[in-house]
Amino acid sequence: MRAVIVYESIFGSTKKVAEAIAEGLADGAEASVVPVTSADAPILDGADLVVVGGPTHTHGMSRPSTRKKAGDLARKPGGEVELVPGAVGGPGVREWLASLGRLEVAGAAFDTRLQGLPAFTGQASKSIRRLLAQHGARIAAAPESFLVEGLTGALVEGELGRARAWGERLSGVAVSDASVRRRRAS
Repeated sequence: MRAVIVYESIFGSTKKVAEAIAEGLADGAEASVVPVTSADAPILDGADLVVVGGPTHTHGMSRPSTRKKAGDLARKPGGEVELVPGAVGGPGVREWLASLGRLEVAGAAFDTRLQGLPAFTGQASKSIRRLLAQHGARIAAAPESFLVEGLTGALVEGELGRARAWGERLSGVAVSDASVRRRRAS
């Protein structure tokens, strides 16, 4: 099975989560981790599973304006966050998903967000899941959130372990989905 994890990361936490998900997928899949700024449509050719994730900004997926605000925060003197190179000026998950055609793969969505109830923090993964489904992806799992602390964006302790475990669960679901599709095609 081939899995592609496409992520958007402003301060680096979402990238770490994407890499941990790939580690979890490793037993059942060949997993590629690709920043959204490098993810062209052919990257999905031959994929059985696409996992898409990004940070939660103002209750949803990032926009150019929220990425700019995040960049401004990172550039403040004495700021506690470091900006991922190229994270602010390029496309985000929202724009990437809008550029896609029909997806004939299993799909899953994740986000990073502040601790707290999703009603207060927002949850970008729900919108990502909805857009994956609108493009035809068969949703393999409920959207998942990985928690960060305050404006530093540092992952809460234990979140990378949760991400690896989620990747392991996704691997089992996607392998099953891929084998069913192959049997139907025969």
